[in-house]
Amino acid sequence: MTGDDRIVMNVGMCCVADISNVVTMTRVARSLMIGTALLIASLSLAGCSAASPSSAPLPAVGGGSGQSEAVAPNDSTGGKSDSGKPPTADRSVVVTGTVTVTALKPLAAADKAVLIVEAAGGRVDGRTETAATARDEGSATLVLRIPAAKLTATLDALKKLGRADQVSVNATDVTTQTQDLGARIDALRASIARLLQLESTATDTTNLIAIETAISDRQGELESLEAQQRGLDDQISMSTITLELRSDAAAPPIKPADFWSGLGAGWGAFVAFWAGTLVVLGVLLPWLAFLGLAAVVTMVVVRLVRRRAARAAGAAAAPVTPPGPTG
Repeated sequence: MTGDDRIVMNVGMCCVADISNVVTMTRVARSLMIGTALLIASLSLAGCSAASPSSAPLPAVGGGSGQSEAVAPNDSTGGKSDSGKPPTADRSVVVTGTVTVTALKPLAAADKAVLIVEAAGGRVDGRTETAATARDEGSATLVLRIPAAKLTATLDALKKLGRADQVSVNATDVTTQTQDLGARIDALRASIARLLQLESTATDTTNLIAIETAISDRQGELESLEAQQRGLDDQISMSTITLELRSDAAAPPIKPADFWSGLGAGWGAFVAFWAGTLVVLGVLLPWLAFLGLAAVVTMVVVRLVRRRAARAAGAAAAPVTPPGPTG
């Protein structure tokens, strides 16, 4: 083999190597393009499935209860009305509050409060009463459930039972919680429906048992969520108001604002002082009488003892006269 032949052979081998490298790079580029396309397609499918709760994949059979999660769809208007203000008609609000009223007859006022609430379509969930005494007309505490639509009118009627000393009303927005419960309940119902379809077509015993177990777990979770939803709906539709009824004796004193109110407050304090003094005296009088009687008895006994001691001492100090001579 001559030198030229060797050169030709080396050039040919280099060309073959370059061609093989080009082929390899082409294959790698195709692989990257195919992988990128598959990745984009999978991300698109995942986005579609996330946007549509009804297209959620069926949970694996026999894989436990597997809590389903769903997000309530947003309004197409972006959560705002045409006027640019957020909508309030679909809000879910839980209202609670406390009302303190001073009445002349708290127990009678409690009976009237029950009638007012029942006339508005509400109910009484709790009632505590304290009996009247000689100085206090008693008190009552009511836990009232009032329809949310009639809350304002009912509170106005309750405040007229006496002097409204305190009114406190709090509103808690539970719209997000309500929507979340609704979405989770819908997702569980759809999952149970699909499992029931699978159960009707299942032929293998193992798969049938797994499907029945999954259905049972999801039904238990569904019942729990439905119970939470009913309780939340009750709190939304019926506001909870605690009404405290008390007498003037239990109410805090009102600060005087002028001379005459100050004079009245001073006179009331003066009368209250002597009334309290008489009460204390009445409590202590039996004890004072007993202590006085005990002191008198003690003094009499001491005097008797002293007299006897004095007589004994005088008899001992008297001189003894000797007897005279006989005959």
